Amino acid sequence: MSNLTTHQQTMLAAWQQHTYAEFGLKDPEAALASMTEDPYVLNIPSGTGGVGRAAVHQFYADQMLPNLPPDLELVSLSQIFGDDRIVEEFVIRFTHTLKMDWMLPGVSVTNRKVEFVLVGIVGFQGGKVASEHLLWDQATVLYQLGILDHPTAAAGVGSAAQLLKLSPRPVTA
Repeated sequence: MSNLTTHQQTMLAAWQQHTYAEFGLKDPEAALASMTEDPYVLNIPSGTGGVGRAAVHQFYADQMLPNLPPDLELVSLSQIFGDDRIVEEFVIRFTHTLKMDWMLPGVSVTNRKVEFVLVGIVGFQGGKVASEHLLWDQATVLYQLGILDHPTAAAGVGSAAQLLKLSPRPVTA
């Protein structure tokens, strides 16, 4: 990505370090090391996350990282860079083999496969991650899990596969 400014390259490096700490290492301390002193994370569809360093650490250590499905796959479709933000579009796939209250509050394990689009809006300060706003279509996820049975919820099923076909070069993390 040589067309990025030095500042954007710094943001990208911090974001890559952060996502590797989360999904590769599953290490809350390593994830926090890539963040500012007063970060926040908000999973908008589920209302989970944390505000402030202690709450973000608690969210990662107790809720999210120990409850990532072993077959979870992230495929990056696109990134948009601003002065202090990266917006990244992913396709996420996993089998719902464990309780995931951080994403699916109150939903028991279904052992069903899920595939959906997630968009992250990541804010930066001083070369570190300051905030994460994560958005996905919860109705589509719940439909795939057999929790929600309505044609409107089913409308988004297949969107992730369609985006994967249309995207020029998805990158699997």
